[in-house]
Amino acid sequence: MSGMYLRLGLFLCMLSMCRSLASPSSFASRRSILRVVNDNAKSGGDHPDYALELNATNFDAVLKDSPATYAVVEFFANWCPACRNYKPHYEKVARLFNGPDAVHPGIILMTRVDCASKINTKLCDKFSVGHYPMLFWGTPSKFVGGGWEPKQQVKNNIRVIDDARTADRLLNWINKQLGSSFGLDDQKFQNELLSSNVSDPGQIARAIYDVEEATSIAFDIIFEHKMIKAETRASLIKFLQLLAAHHPSRRCRKGTAEFLVSFDDLYPTDFWATGKHDKSSVKNLKICGKDVPRGYWMFCRGSKNETRGFSCGLWVLLHSLSVRIEDGESQFTFNAICDFVHNFFICEECRQHFYDMCSSVSSPFKKARDFALWLWSSHNKVNVRLMKEEVSLDTADPKFPKIIWPPKQLCSSCHLGLDQKNNKIEWNQDEVFKFLTEYYSTTLASLYKDSNVVLKDGTEAVEDLIVATNAIVVPVGAALAIAVASCAFGALACYWRSQQKSRKYFHHLHSLKNI
Repeated sequence: MSGMYLRLGLFLCMLSMCRSLASPSSFASRRSILRVVNDNAKSGGDHPDYALELNATNFDAVLKDSPATYAVVEFFANWCPACRNYKPHYEKVARLFNGPDAVHPGIILMTRVDCASKINTKLCDKFSVGHYPMLFWGTPSKFVGGGWEPKQQVKNNIRVIDDARTADRLLNWINKQLGSSFGLDDQKFQNELLSSNVSDPGQIARAIYDVEEATSIAFDIIFEHKMIKAETRASLIKFLQLLAAHHPSRRCRKGTAEFLVSFDDLYPTDFWATGKHDKSSVKNLKICGKDVPRGYWMFCRGSKNETRGFSCGLWVLLHSLSVRIEDGESQFTFNAICDFVHNFFICEECRQHFYDMCSSVSSPFKKARDFALWLWSSHNKVNVRLMKEEVSLDTADPKFPKIIWPPKQLCSSCHLGLDQKNNKIEWNQDEVFKFLTEYYSTTLASLYKDSNVVLKDGTEAVEDLIVATNAIVVPVGAALAIAVASCAFGALACYWRSQQKSRKYFHHLHSLKNI
């Protein structure tokens, strides 16, 4: 659009003493969507803003990190009367998808950019904004570093929403794109539109965000309930080592690694003897980034508020770990997971049942395949137990009842038949392992691309900084195996190197010389 009109708009805005709609808090490059909405709601008024206001400094970062499948970006000017009149319509739709009370979270990120703000002039020009308001539709990644020109609409997969003058018309346009039937009167947790087909392999790709959510909640519980004690310190360190190397989310690997490197300072071996328990820094520790937890579930969302959620996310995390390890790490992973659940999972009955299953294992695991199948079999035992209880107590989620996994329609080759005598499924375990590897590794990460640091010679930087702390309580060889097993660990290692204190670095060198 013409720069003349932008300057005219800014001039009119100054004359009328209009203030920018962008709040100072929105200028942080990676603010949580939920947090921004909460801040706006607290600022006063009966109609909080649900659409997330972006600007040139955080536009790419927010859209890059968004877990939403699609995004709507509204370009407007704060001096434009039509824009002011349109805002209530846009907010009616935004409340369905944005914020902690979203009716359909994780599907569409609703945003706006104020073109009357000088900081956004180049951004608005990149998208050829020719009138106000102007709305665009696309996947969040397509907006990152991108732009739009009328002749390139098909090429860059960003579309202009051409029929959105009212809330009804905007939502109808969205419904046509998604084949959905969202309504402006939809209420939270009344999920008639939520697909109950959890066996759809396409849905597991969205579970990466639930794995981040479950990981963050687990550590929030640990910190809140002060569960790190002298007797649980060692088991937590082992689990942190496992997550730092094999968590499917890069930012969770980064966060757990930072915690691991700082563990000696936060929880020295004499911590409980001294009685100095100032853990203000731990309260602010965000294992999977400051935007997580987000406050909602995607793949693991139940049709009722109290079903699925955290336990589902935790199981997906454990399965994803089981298919990412190498053979030499199988027993270490088994011990780390069993000890973590036993010491830090606060559901007493669940914790005891899991501990009993761990205790029944008589010989060490030598193959990663064997551990993955044991975890799969254990999960099915849990489902069988819960199925009986939910039926008797009528507490099952009607849209997500417990089932034996995987169902035949999802992996027919996994099922050999039914043992009529014992009424049990006969499994082809080779096919089951193949399915688990594909489902919880390749498919899980299909919508979540890690960016690894590559050295100048083309090789990935794989470091052993996992052992750069006195906190290590396992053999160095085991810790090194974890680090080397994950090629994606290279980017994280480079980050550690730049962040570590020099004394820890030299201590690490000294410890390696003594191996």
